[in-house]
Amino acid sequence: MAGSYDDRDGMIWMDGALVPWRDANIHILSHAVHYASSVFEGERCYGGRIFKSREHSERLKKSANLIDFEIPYTIDEIEAAKEAVLKANGLTDAYVRAVSWRGAGEDMGVASRRNPVRMAVAAWAWGNYYGDAKMKGAKLDIAKWRRPDPATAPFQAKAAGLYMIATMSKHEAESKGCSDAMMMDYRGYVAEATGANIFFVKDGEVHTPLPDCFLNGLTRQTVIAMLRERQIKVHERHILPGELETFQQCWLTGTAAEVTPVGQIGTYTFEVGALTRGISDAYETLVRS
Repeated sequence: MAGSYDDRDGMIWMDGALVPWRDANIHILSHAVHYASSVFEGERCYGGRIFKSREHSERLKKSANLIDFEIPYTIDEIEAAKEAVLKANGLTDAYVRAVSWRGAGEDMGVASRRNPVRMAVAAWAWGNYYGDAKMKGAKLDIAKWRRPDPATAPFQAKAAGLYMIATMSKHEAESKGCSDAMMMDYRGYVAEATGANIFFVKDGEVHTPLPDCFLNGLTRQTVIAMLRERQIKVHERHILPGELETFQQCWLTGTAAEVTPVGQIGTYTFEVGALTRGISDAYETLVRS
């Protein structure tokens, strides 16, 4: 599937029914457009099966609750919607995007309790998120924007508003010829990339930032479990920027990113080593098993 995302063939599930892709629209006065009252999930389907599908649906519901609204569909109904979209579009290997938001209604200000909560699910074929970086290692900039203090916003929610600084950071990184940017947290510790968690390797052991102010990704959790099953020591801890020069390998994890090696962050370089390759291959096997 190619072309603009608003001008494609296919079907999208929207508010309980499948509608033609080009008809899946919202009103300009939808609350989410003005106040970012929206949550979403990004999921990958491999060979007709969405990896950790139910966990994604559960997190979608939780994210909505964290930003103070209730999605009017059960987990089973959300699961059925995703399956219906894949079937309607004839997809077995795809990226699946479920999204829920406060729509247009009687309220048009910061408060929006009288506005309906809406939901949609779309799916499309999507290759490597970072292109050929999956093989040779991504190049990352170091973002000037930081992940916020947990007292600022509910960081456990996969909420649209939390990605504004990620978009700004990624745009700046791309202008410098980079694939992405690594972000610090509000204290100055290493946090994550703009849409993926980050891991480092030092002397055969793995170090990854403690997710105490950013999303603890499902892929991140999966990879940590895989490493521990292989008796590889994993340190979840605060990481200072100055430690980057001590690490030998680095990779990113995320549903879209899967497991992507990193070759450079700012002026720091990393090898795409055996541990990185091994966990990437093991993840590919797991999601297709």
